[in-house]
Amino acid sequence: MNTLQLRPDSNFSDSELSMSRKRVLVVDDEEDLLELIRYNLTKDGYRVDCVSSGEAALQTAKSKLPDLVILDVLLPRVDGLDVCRLLKTDPATRHIPIVMLTAKSEEADVVAGLELGADDYITKPFSPRVLLARIKAVLRRKYVDAATPEDQNSTEIHEISIHPGRHEVLLSGKPVSLTLTEFRLLHFLAKKPGWAFSRAQIVDAVKGEDYPVTERSVDVQVASLRKKLGDYGHYIETVRGIGYRFKESRGP
Repeated sequence: MNTLQLRPDSNFSDSELSMSRKRVLVVDDEEDLLELIRYNLTKDGYRVDCVSSGEAALQTAKSKLPDLVILDVLLPRVDGLDVCRLLKTDPATRHIPIVMLTAKSEEADVVAGLELGADDYITKPFSPRVLLARIKAVLRRKYVDAATPEDQNSTEIHEISIHPGRHEVLLSGKPVSLTLTEFRLLHFLAKKPGWAFSRAQIVDAVKGEDYPVTERSVDVQVASLRKKLGDYGHYIETVRGIGYRFKESRGP
């Protein structure tokens, strides 16, 4: 089918096109889907390794250190959530971005994956073009952030300390682990407490205007962030009919 014959986007810069030569590890127990993803990623210039089990994913990730992992949630024996947790707690692999693959009915798994450190997720079924766009966006954020942090000034509010340069969040002095997207979301809202932002504004600020994401994705990220913040999660308020804001006061 023509939709599977994808080409690198000529609008990308040389630095963005160079990302297509990165190594991607694809983990899924559906052989047809593995071949579909392998075909499109290879055609777009990526080096691709495919495995069908969680055990093989852990072994390959540690031996080849890919630039990104595409990880299905439902895997035999060692499932995708366990693989994500193990990769994100291993100093040798914790820096590798992970994009989770999940069915639309598995919202709880999406939240769990984000809490474990996954950087993004895609619901099945998906188009190869969307998958390629997500991969480029995640890699672009990873390497751009490493080169030019957007704001080195720390933000202190309600016993929450946010330091972009160190990618560090402290809750009353205790560190909390956030994904890049969760960190950006928290930092964006906390810098302007009391301001209400629409989901579209949050997407533009956190991921960039060209990022293919739905408003529902923002809700999932907020739910995951609130869980990780624990007692501090209530500071992120839902503004009905608009979006979200960070509370100005300490009250409940």
